Amino acid sequence: MPELPEITAHAERLAADYTGAELTAFRPLHLAALKTFDPNPSDAHGLALTGTGRRGKYLTLRFGDELTFVIHLMQGGRLRSDPKRAKKPRGGMARWEFGDGGALLLTEAGTERKVGVWLVRGETEGADPLIGLGPDVDTVSREQLAEILQMENSRIHGFLRRQGHIAGIGRLLANEVLHTAKLSPFAMSTKLNDGQIDRLHAALQSVVTAAIEHERTLDDIGMSADRPNNVHHRVGFSCPLCGYEIRSVEYRRYTVAYCPTCQTDGKVLADNTTSKFLK
Repeated sequence: MPELPEITAHAERLAADYTGAELTAFRPLHLAALKTFDPNPSDAHGLALTGTGRRGKYLTLRFGDELTFVIHLMQGGRLRSDPKRAKKPRGGMARWEFGDGGALLLTEAGTERKVGVWLVRGETEGADPLIGLGPDVDTVSREQLAEILQMENSRIHGFLRRQGHIAGIGRLLANEVLHTAKLSPFAMSTKLNDGQIDRLHAALQSVVTAAIEHERTLDDIGMSADRPNNVHHRVGFSCPLCGYEIRSVEYRRYTVAYCPTCQTDGKVLADNTTSKFLK
């Protein structure tokens, strides 16, 4: 699933290509695409795209002064230029058509149809689906982070991925941030000391900044496997910092990747959902 760095760079690309374009039609191409009924998307027809942005893992398209489409790409969604405007595009979920002949097509690979489009009038913060999101990862302060860590006592890898705590972090960022911070993915959130919180905050800022800079070099949202990661998608390879083998804890839907030397004092985590340290 695209995380905050991918969404940030993609919003910038869309702004460069479509800002000022007048919306002539919004067309849902699948019944599951549009999640709201009020306001009516036709209210945005005739309005110019005045800004693009993101909140956490959500992409936003603002038309005029008050109407904003909020888009969640989920795992297989993409929003791209659509010069052909085919009647039944493969994986087509929704289309935005503009007066200059351009168009944007929201597609989703696979058959799950989980991508979503919401239309919000006025302020988007606190509106569905953005209600309940924590601060964006690239804006959270050290003081905020210390407070957020006390919200729930749970393993830090899962804690970071909960959007109500900090918005924009997924599996890749969680793996990379914890490796950079030299923290075990199983460290408990409320048990981190001041030095560990300092390292975690610094890692959040440095890893996210580097990821955004990398995404800005691309023409489209890239694949996570192609990003220059240290541990994510590198299980079985050598850690670039210490040379030790990157290990993993496998869950049904995701993998926690880590370096035992850098993060767990050389201890290997048991590979099951009730993992404990193994000697």
